[in-house]
Amino acid sequence: MKREMSVVELEFAKSMKSVARNLEVKEYIQHSDPLFSLFQRAAKRFVAGETRDDALMVGEELLSKGYRISLEFIGENTTSYEACVRAKEEFLALIAACRENELEARISFDLSHIGLLVDLEFAEENLRELAQAAEQQDIHLMISMEESSKTDDILAVYKNVAFDYTNVGVTIQAHLHRSKSDLETLLLFEGPVRIVKGAYEEPEDLHIARSDALNERYVELVRMCVKERKAVSIASHDEDILSHIQEKEYFSYEWIEAEFLYGIRPELSESLKADGAAVRIYLTYGSEWYLYLVHRIAEYPPNIYQAFTDLIQGKSDALKQY
Repeated sequence: MKREMSVVELEFAKSMKSVARNLEVKEYIQHSDPLFSLFQRAAKRFVAGETRDDALMVGEELLSKGYRISLEFIGENTTSYEACVRAKEEFLALIAACRENELEARISFDLSHIGLLVDLEFAEENLRELAQAAEQQDIHLMISMEESSKTDDILAVYKNVAFDYTNVGVTIQAHLHRSKSDLETLLLFEGPVRIVKGAYEEPEDLHIARSDALNERYVELVRMCVKERKAVSIASHDEDILSHIQEKEYFSYEWIEAEFLYGIRPELSESLKADGAAVRIYLTYGSEWYLYLVHRIAEYPPNIYQAFTDLIQGKSDALKQY
């Protein structure tokens, strides 16, 4: 049975999203050794580790259990040219490591991690370099979606590169009113689409609040992809949505998969996999885990209980739950 969020939990989620974007809070925690250490314990349930090897180890274990994997070096809103280059180099190293270790993985990232906020041409150049390296290794890339203020730029860079590289996909946020129109255009490209509900706080006139209406819009976007035989990742933990997809037998199509964040609802991912669905687990690694952790708590407030347990006990058995 689906668990509905209470009014208090919805307000808590909204507050947590606001905290996630508060740079003063983030910097305070990062520069406070005791606080940083405590929050780092909680982050271990949702983040594979701080190094590439950590992520590869977890990824290899999940692959052995029959899951697909996505890997991401955490980071976004990078405004330094040098930092963007370093991020690009890490993704290139991740691509090479996946091939060297014979791991069939998708590489995901935010365009603002590799140059979107520095210069659009710079971001496109970096994306093309990653796409070419990934294509040579038979690896696919997935561009994440960010705040609505970046959507036009993200889609513009994606489309420019997608004309030349079919191994690049992009994410659509169902809660934005514009997304149906955006998807109609994206259906013309060969790359896959990942559909998420949307984790960012947006102006009321731009988005659909968490509701049955949002679930209906999400399913509508999936249906559009199914009709056009578009490869799509259904990236949602919402049981109503997943049940509808199962009832329609969409998971029987080889180009349809479920995608779950690491550490979130492992029992649900296991159940879907046991029923025959292709299930991808989204793994992140790196030191920029603060924003990611706060968003994981915001999207499902009961995660705060587990976060505090991990914070106190100093351990997480997330991988053992798969």
